[in-house]
Amino acid sequence: MIEKKCVVIGASGDIGSAITLQLASDGFQFVLHYHRNQQKMDELIEKLEDSQLLDVIQADLSQSDGLAYFLSRLPDDIDHLVIASGRAHIGLLQEVHDDELDEMIHLHVKAPLAISKHLLPFMLHKKYGQIVLITSIWGEVGASCEVVYSTVKGSQNSFIQALAKEVGPSGIRVNGVSPGFIDTKMNQEIKLSDQQAIFEEIPLQRPGQPEEVAKVVEFILSNKASYITGEIIRINGGW
Repeated sequence: MIEKKCVVIGASGDIGSAITLQLASDGFQFVLHYHRNQQKMDELIEKLEDSQLLDVIQADLSQSDGLAYFLSRLPDDIDHLVIASGRAHIGLLQEVHDDELDEMIHLHVKAPLAISKHLLPFMLHKKYGQIVLITSIWGEVGASCEVVYSTVKGSQNSFIQALAKEVGPSGIRVNGVSPGFIDTKMNQEIKLSDQQAIFEEIPLQRPGQPEEVAKVVEFILSNKASYITGEIIRINGGW
């Protein structure tokens, strides 16, 4: 039997909301986090059963006070943690301001470590739990003009692989899902001509959908993936 209390970080994003709805169909209960997209959050909540919603927490995890507030609200009796929050940064490395660099590291590196640290004692006590991070293709191969984003996503991959080894003996699994080009609001900001050029590079000739990422997360959290840990699972159409 799968314990089904789950925290979804970045639940108002396209991928985060798709993951929430996919897991909701399996009977999960949720603590949902979002940063500022109140409308998307309200729309997501309307699609859930009242009994499935444990709490909703608004916090800016790129800031130390936002992370501290989130941790103060976060219960510790959670079985699964899914981290789907994040933001891209496009630009040359020499043009990145120090405060932008600090925020990217705080959001993508410090926050996942701190949230995992908060939840691990309960998981260790139960000898059960799962942590899944949505990373990125750029964390594996790097991208010009996205050096900071590539760096923090690569750090997430290292975190997944290291923590999986540390907590595996206690029955806790840690994995990542590494999407390629997914049809999200973030990627829709790319010019259509540039999008088409990318699709021509992808063997499947199209973008992935958030629901396709969500189904992989659903599989990882299921008993069907009980012998999978420390893996970065690519979902990129062969790109």
